[in-house]
Amino acid sequence: LLLDQFCQLLSESRQAIVFTGAGISTESGIPDFRGPGGIWTKYKHIAFDEFKASEAARRESWRRKFKIDETVASAKPNAGHRAIATLIENGLVNQVITQNIDGLHQASGIPDELIIELHGNTTYATCLDCGSRYELQSIKRAFLEDRTLPICDYCSGLVKSASISFGQPMPKQELFAAQQAAINCDLFIAIGSSLVVFPEAALSPKA
Repeated sequence: LLLDQFCQLLSESRQAIVFTGAGISTESGIPDFRGPGGIWTKYKHIAFDEFKASEAARRESWRRKFKIDETVASAKPNAGHRAIATLIENGLVNQVITQNIDGLHQASGIPDELIIELHGNTTYATCLDCGSRYELQSIKRAFLEDRTLPICDYCSGLVKSASISFGQPMPKQELFAAQQAAINCDLFIAIGSSLVVFPEAALSPKA
């Protein structure tokens, strides 16, 4: 009965959006943050200000990232990601808003322009000053060789994974786009999120 009701809502909708959290990616082998065995149970978080101020914190941050990447790099989109991609392809869903940083929605075939990433993306890095993008392969090679920390080639700024850290400002453009999408939608589908982390938790009431 519930599935029938959902299908009816979906067929009647003209502006449906999907909101996803870490729970959709656990089936792909990526641990969530709060659950048993989650990332927060293994590592004390490194705050953004600490990353900027301390070379030791930056070195530990990159060490953890490449360790976690051993799991993330082998992850593939699961049935949930593929189902959303099919809804997008068939015109039943207009946009995906995600808290996830794993890039699995893109890997499932959803175009970048239809995905709003509220917490950034861990599959590449950016300069904190000028915003230049860096791919991870050369950063990882240098770091594993002699713990070299990445510095921007253009402005000598600090280079960091493009995911959002504790204490780092949320991306304003993406947050505004997500709020507008929630306000304008006629069906808000939340998958794999506890809906308790703000400001994202405010999206459902806006919808």
